[in-house]
Amino acid sequence: MQRTEQTRVLGAAEWRSREQAHEERADAFTRGRRERSATGQTHPVDDFLFTYYPFRPGLLRRWHPGAGVLLQGAADEPRATWKWYRTTGSDSYVDAVAFSEKNEQVIRFVASLLSATRQRPAHFGCFGLHEWAMVYRQDEHRHVAPLRLAQSDTDAVVDGNRIACSHFDAFRFFTPAAIPLNELEPSRKNQPVLEQPGCLHAGMDIYKWVIKLGPLVPGEILLDAFELARDIRQLDMEASPYDLSDWGYAPVAVETAAGKAEYVRRQRGFTAQSNLLRDRVVALLT
Repeated sequence: MQRTEQTRVLGAAEWRSREQAHEERADAFTRGRRERSATGQTHPVDDFLFTYYPFRPGLLRRWHPGAGVLLQGAADEPRATWKWYRTTGSDSYVDAVAFSEKNEQVIRFVASLLSATRQRPAHFGCFGLHEWAMVYRQDEHRHVAPLRLAQSDTDAVVDGNRIACSHFDAFRFFTPAAIPLNELEPSRKNQPVLEQPGCLHAGMDIYKWVIKLGPLVPGEILLDAFELARDIRQLDMEASPYDLSDWGYAPVAVETAAGKAEYVRRQRGFTAQSNLLRDRVVALLT
């Protein structure tokens, strides 16, 4: 990242308005998680983004203007003491140069991965069966929800379909019996080669990459990434073998032709949204 100057100036009224709107939106996204944490309850869909991705809800609430933005009158605000912020006179800004020098490898990796993923054709033949492969021929399961079908019928769905998961962080949870059924062998090493935009988990992971880019990313993009990941996770679980009726979710029955068609329809929509978000993030880094 080569930007070294503050190319935009936000007056105090404007940036405080944006900060307040951001905090309110973030609070709405995390309210359920915070309330459940206080009572010890869990949610098989909504809690995923707070457990699988090890980022505190408070991180979502912290608004950044992004690189190259001068915040007028912010030198006396708490944000002036945040890491990677600098002051000049009565104003404050993100020290993008210092952050980029410290995190050069991460920035280069994220930009390369998102760009490469964006340019590849999307695959729409997985039908979310990675979640089924995670319970294949195994009596103990990761989630507290029961299976929609009997274990033997669930196993038959895996046996009767093509398993083609391209995402390592899904593949690594396959049961031992399911691993050899996958047409691909995803690994952390070949992730930059196999990642493709039709993958739901690749779309969710944009949130992870945005978090890692810290103050370089405007808060609005961070929350857009979180919201997209939340919506994708809902389809991910609706298409899973779990019975989520107690939580108000109807299944996308991918063991049927109609369910497969519904999955692909929504998958295409998320692919388009994910690619637009990838473009926005990459534009910040080039």
